[in-house]
Parts: sequence; C-alpha cells; structure tokens
Amino acid sequence: MVPTPRAAVRADRLRTLNVPELVAVELGADGRPAAVRRSAGQSVSDSTVEAILENWRIDDEWWRQPIARRYYEVMLNGGAHVVLFEDLAAGGWFVQKP
Repeated sequence: MVPTPRAAVRADRLRTLNVPELVAVELGADGRPAAVRRSAGQSVSDSTVEAILENWRIDDEWWRQPIARRYYEVMLNGGAHVVLFEDLAAGGWFVQKP
C-alpha cells in the first residue's frame, strides 16, 4: 500500500541515500587515482582505474566548517563508473555512485 501523498513525513522513516564509503586510493605518478581498495565486512576488493572521465574541485562553507574536496569520476576495470573524492579538509578518500 502506498501512503497518501499528503501524509506527514516522519523522521524515523527517512534514510540517507548514496552515503560515501571510505576507501584506500593508490595514486599514479601524475598524482591522480590509479587503483581503489575497499573492504566490505571481511572481503577486500581491489579495482584498477581504467580511465578518469572528469575531475573537479569544490570549496564551500568557508564561513562555517570548510568543505574542500577534489572529485574524480572514473571508470574501473570491468566497466563500473564511480565517483572518488578526496576530503582535503578532514583527510581520506571516499567512493560514491555517480
């Protein structure tokens, strides 16, 4: 049964979508991502970056808690597309679906 569209939104029924996952990224000689290592539970998955499709940087919220991130949309071996980003303010690499 689908709830009525005028029903109130309840906070206990909200969930976060596309949450970034912490990963280890190996950089190539050019300083760009060359490989991604992620661990899901007990298994570890390594993927080689086949192509960098796009890259950009975001610097925002400088007046509160700064956000500084460098993003790369990449194609991994096997054809999967993901977005990697390096959190330049707090440190660490993350992966998300595009």
